Amino acid sequence: MIEMVIPPAFLLLAGAVLIGVTRGWLRTAVLLLAPLATLWAVWQVPDGVAVTAYFLGYEIEPVEGSALRRLFATIFSIMAFVGGLFAFRQARWYELSAAYAYAAGAVGVCFAGDLITMFLYWELMAIFSTVIVWVGGTPQARAAGIRYAIMHLLGGVILKVGIEGIVVHTGSVDIQPMLATNFDTWMVLIGILINVAAPPVSAWLADAYPASSATGSVFLSAFTTKSAVLALILLFPGESVLIWVGLYMVFYGIIYALLENDARRILAYSVVNQVGFMVVAVGIGTEMALNGAAAHAFAHIIYKALLFMSAGVVMYRTGFTRCTDLGGLFRTMPFTTVCGIIGALAISSFPLTSGFTTKTLISVAAEQQGLVVVYMLLAAASAGVFLHAGIKFPWFVFFQKDSGLRPKDAPWNMAVAMGIFAFLCIFLGVYPEPLWALLPYPVEYEAYAPGKVLFYLQLLLFSGLAFFLLLPWMQRTLTISLDTDWFWRVLGRRIALALIALITRTGKGLSQLLENTRQQIAPPLLRLLDNKGALGRTWQVGTTALWIVILLTTYVLLYYL
Repeated sequence: MIEMVIPPAFLLLAGAVLIGVTRGWLRTAVLLLAPLATLWAVWQVPDGVAVTAYFLGYEIEPVEGSALRRLFATIFSIMAFVGGLFAFRQARWYELSAAYAYAAGAVGVCFAGDLITMFLYWELMAIFSTVIVWVGGTPQARAAGIRYAIMHLLGGVILKVGIEGIVVHTGSVDIQPMLATNFDTWMVLIGILINVAAPPVSAWLADAYPASSATGSVFLSAFTTKSAVLALILLFPGESVLIWVGLYMVFYGIIYALLENDARRILAYSVVNQVGFMVVAVGIGTEMALNGAAAHAFAHIIYKALLFMSAGVVMYRTGFTRCTDLGGLFRTMPFTTVCGIIGALAISSFPLTSGFTTKTLISVAAEQQGLVVVYMLLAAASAGVFLHAGIKFPWFVFFQKDSGLRPKDAPWNMAVAMGIFAFLCIFLGVYPEPLWALLPYPVEYEAYAPGKVLFYLQLLLFSGLAFFLLLPWMQRTLTISLDTDWFWRVLGRRIALALIALITRTGKGLSQLLENTRQQIAPPLLRLLDNKGALGRTWQVGTTALWIVILLTTYVLLYYL
C-alpha cells in the first residue's frame, strides 16, 4: 500500500513563490522556514514508492524514498537553509527566489522514481540556475548565462533522447541500474555527464559560476553537479568508463586551478576536480565506493560552499576577486580567513576534517578492488588539491604581500552561515558516525588508522613544502587560460562570422546579378509591350485572323506528328 506524503520539493517551490510576494521580516521568515520544512518533509518519506500519478499515459513515481535519496535531499535542504542565511541581507529577492526554485529542482531529482519526473526537475534546475548566473548583472554574467543555458539545454535534449529511446524499447520509465551498452543508455549517460561537468564540456562550470554574484555562486556550487552524481549512482553504478572520466576530471581541475588568477575560478575548477573523485567511485561501483561517492558529495557541498562563501565575502567587501588584486586581508577579516582555511583543509582531505573521512573511503574502495593505478593517481591528486585549494586559495587571497585593502569582516548573517559550515567540516572530520548512519550501505571502515593518517600527513606536508619552494612560479599574472570552450567561444564564433560574411557577399552578388539582368532585359521588353511595339500596338482584324490561322495550323501539325 502506497503511503501518500508531501513531495518535499513542493515546499521549497512554495517558498520560492512566497519570497517574491512577501516583504520584510515575513520574507526572512519564509527564507529560513521553507528549507527547514523541506528537511522535515524529507524525513517523512518512507522507503519505496510514496506517490504515484499518471502522465502522458505512463504511471510515474514523483516520490520514491531510500537511504541514498534522503542523504542527498538532506544536504540539499541544509544547503538551502545556510545559503539563504548567508544571502538574505545582500542578495536581491529574485536571486533568492530563483535559488530556492533551483534547490527545489535538486530535491525533486533526489526523490524522482522515474525518468520522466527526473527530467522535469532536471530542466527546472537548468532554468533557475541560469537566472542565478544572469543576476550577476555584468555583461560577462549575461554572456556566460547564455552559454550556460545553451549547454544545459543541449544536455537536456540529449538526456531526453535517451529517455525516449529507453521508453520506446523497454516500455519502462523506472529509474534502475543500467550500463551504457546501446544508443539509448549512452545518450542518458552523456546527458548526465554534461551536468557533472565531464570532458570535453567541463569549462561551462568555470565560465558561469564565477560570473554570478557574490551570493549566487554559493548556491551554484551545491546542486547541479551533485544531483548529477546522484543520478549516476542510481543509473550507472559500476560503469567502468566513469573511472577514467573521473580521473580526467580530477587532474583537469587541478591543472587549471593552478593556472588561474581569479579566486572564484580557482574554486570553480576545484569543483570539477572534487566531483571527479565521486565519478571515479561510481565507476568502481562497490558498496564502499558508492558509500564514498555519497559521503564525499555530502561533505563536498559543505566545504565547497564554505570556500565560495569566504570568496564571496571578500568580493562583497572589496569588489575584487583576482589574486593579483588581493592579499593581506587576514588583518581586518580574521573570521573570514579562518573559515576559508577550514574549508581549504577540508577540501585537501586534511586529518580531522570531513574531506579526510570521506575521500579516503574512495581510495580504500579502489585499493580493495586491486585498482593500484587508480589508487596511486587519487593519492597524487590529493596532493594536487592541497596545492591549488588548500594553500593557493588562502595564501593569495588572505596572506600574500599586503594589497593595502582594509575591508571589514563578514556581515553577521554571512559570518553565522560560514560558522555553521566550518563547524560541520570539523565535526564530521572528528566524528563521522552521524554521516555513516545516513549512507546507503553499512560502513565497516576505520578512517583514522595510524598508517593512513601518517601517509596523508606526509603527502600533504610535502605538497605544502613544494608550494612554497615553487612560490615564484606560483605567482599569478594577468593571463587567460585557454580551455576547451575556446572551440565554441572563439573558433565557433569566427566560423559563424565567416559564414555570415560569405552569405552576405553571396546575397549582394545575387542582387547585383538580378539588377544587371533587369537592366538588360527590361528596356527591350518594355519597347515590345508599349503602344508602338509589336505586342502593344493596335492590329487590323485581318492580321489578327491570319495569326490565329497560323497558330492553329501549327498546333494541328504538331499534334498529328
